[in-house]
Amino acid sequence: MKKVMVHITLKAGVLDPQGKAIQHSLHALGYTEVEEARVGKMIELQVEEGPELETRITEMCDKLLANPVIENYQFTIEEAVC
Repeated sequence: MKKVMVHITLKAGVLDPQGKAIQHSLHALGYTEVEEARVGKMIELQVEEGPELETRITEMCDKLLANPVIENYQFTIEEAVC
């Protein structure tokens, strides 16, 4: 069994209203050193090991987990801890 961690972020230039709201809130709390905040997603998958695992994960990201038009993604594959 493998653990796959998929990290998804908005591409540069794509508006991030959640990130902007976080930035404004942090400024209101006195953390004015925050120049920008961007919000992303992290998805953890437990998958069976297979011969083309990286290709299969890339397909999952392209077809469902991320929107390749506006999002970038990267993933890591680790041994699952039972």
